[in-house]
Amino acid sequence: MRPMSLAETNHSTCGISLQKLLRGVPPSDASSDLTVRDLAEVVAMGGWPGHLYRDSKQSIRAVRDYLNEIRHVDIGRIDETRRDPEKVGRFLRSLARNVATCTSISTLAMDAGGADGPLSDDAASAYLASLERLMIVEDQPSWATHLRSKSILRESPKRHFVDPSLAVAALNASPDRLLEDLNFFGFLFESLVVRDLRVYSQALDATVYHYRDNTGLEVDAIIQDTEGRWAAFEVKLGVGRVDEAAENLLKFANRVDVNRMGEPGVLAVITSTGYGYVRDDGIAVIPIGSLGP
Repeated sequence: MRPMSLAETNHSTCGISLQKLLRGVPPSDASSDLTVRDLAEVVAMGGWPGHLYRDSKQSIRAVRDYLNEIRHVDIGRIDETRRDPEKVGRFLRSLARNVATCTSISTLAMDAGGADGPLSDDAASAYLASLERLMIVEDQPSWATHLRSKSILRESPKRHFVDPSLAVAALNASPDRLLEDLNFFGFLFESLVVRDLRVYSQALDATVYHYRDNTGLEVDAIIQDTEGRWAAFEVKLGVGRVDEAAENLLKFANRVDVNRMGEPGVLAVITSTGYGYVRDDGIAVIPIGSLGP
């Protein structure tokens, strides 16, 4: 079970199908009425079925209450070990500050430190394992592929909550605060997109990975199914960064050994708003509010 996607909460028109993209069908023109402000609300509220008939403030408060229950009760119950709620809270805030990054356990432990010093790496690993068992966090694994370049793949996973609203709740933030820090909001938007891609991919028997190599080249999401079909996506909150993302995707595609991996079904930039279309260089541009299974 996963939180609901934008398709399930009726925030997406589903005009562009991930299944068709993975099979190499070019996306049709599609648009989304979602604004950046709408997305800030959606990210903060989350895809929780029990919140469908609540307003924004009620939903945000409910997610905070849920996270408080996790750190005070559930995390100790899951592994039958007494946990300090304050330390767990600091660790959750550290995860939230580092959402959608490949931050190491050591960095998370250091960042979660308080007056009594940083957490130990062992404690941070134990917290993370318990949160995974509680289905609160879910790392995004790296893609193991065949390259035709001399680049070396990095294997560190990306850190994600199962729903970005948990990161917002951990930091006691609000939609207005997200709009005041667009850089951090960009990471949360990426986490939202990964959540939806995971929901849509699960029905296709596919997995969502990320790519990072030793040259610093990164791709936000790689989807590959059990038959070997794959597609690559960059995620950009700001539509003004589409050119940069497209260039990155073309550079990445040139490194993949397509003789062994096959051609990608699509190379696409997922954006926050606007229209879906295919650029002259073959890169698709897809607003998240038009994407569906």
